Amino acid sequence: MSHRVIVGLSGGVDSAVAALLLKEQGWEVQGLFMSNWEEDDDGYCTAAQDFQDARAVAHELGIPLHRVSFAAEYRERVFRYFLAEHSAGRTPNPDVLCNREIKFGVALSYARRLGATRFATGHYARILSGPSGAELHKARDASKDQTYFLHAVGIEHLADTLMPIGELEKGAVRERARRAGLPVFDKPDSTGICFVGERPFREFLGRFLADRPGPIESADGERLGVHRGLAFYTLGQREGLGIGGRAHHAELPWFVARKDTVRNTLIVVQGHDHPLLLSSALTSGRIHWLSEPRGGPFSCGVKVRYRQADQAAVIEPRADGSAQVRFEKPQRAVTPGQYAVIYEGGRCLGGAVIESTCPATVDPLSARSAA
Repeated sequence: MSHRVIVGLSGGVDSAVAALLLKEQGWEVQGLFMSNWEEDDDGYCTAAQDFQDARAVAHELGIPLHRVSFAAEYRERVFRYFLAEHSAGRTPNPDVLCNREIKFGVALSYARRLGATRFATGHYARILSGPSGAELHKARDASKDQTYFLHAVGIEHLADTLMPIGELEKGAVRERARRAGLPVFDKPDSTGICFVGERPFREFLGRFLADRPGPIESADGERLGVHRGLAFYTLGQREGLGIGGRAHHAELPWFVARKDTVRNTLIVVQGHDHPLLLSSALTSGRIHWLSEPRGGPFSCGVKVRYRQADQAAVIEPRADGSAQVRFEKPQRAVTPGQYAVIYEGGRCLGGAVIESTCPATVDPLSARSAA
């Protein structure tokens, strides 16, 4: 029986150390570098350098490196959805779909065709064996934990995956790479959405979506300016509103609080913790469970964004698979299109898309509409 593992080598230190650890454990290790985006000539795409780094790591470890493009699949399964959600005024998280559809979808299938019994990545997460099978657990390094981005992957796919650095702190990962002579030991971590990279986000989005200008208004209906298009803003956003100081208003920054898609209007408020930025509850889409679906209301921890600490909440599942999530404390800038991910201690139970929110206070916008 083959003892082969294919490691997704991205050109970064995390996947490099994952390959190193598996080789030390006796696996027959091979690398797979996947391209998920057509390279641009604007200086922001790093795919060419990343491949060279992955090749240097493979050479140092003495392992074969395969290279494959999943750009067509990415465009169809991830990017199309990304643009549709932005066009609808929502804020999607493409990294969640990328994991489900590409890394643990077509890439996992490709690894199997290469004769692998396991697929491995450099994710900060742990896959543990539980009473009912594989379970997804948080990484030892809480500051790097990536279970938020993995909650939508099928548990049967995670069961065939190894994530060896999930037991390590980030500093230890870099030290292992340095001691092993891996050339990427001090390479900076990548940031931002994978296909956007370090480029200005609105500039990138503007290549695919047309401007749809409309009014910027305060919560009481005062016109403050003109926005470029609801697709280019997200809840809680402060930068790029172009409002500046206003007479008869406090000298506080403005933040996006609502998107009125019917009137194509951006509603803004002053102050980081303005009541209109707070939600007491949300309604989710259909929950993707990594465990047996829970029935009846139950208490748990919920994240509504990456790097957020677990927030105490009560989940009330519905017959159609969706749920009402009620928070113990109001949450700031809960954003439709993003994900609510459910935790029980260190175990990730699953998650769902945020469909709508319930304001923590009486919403004057709704009251005004009713009148």
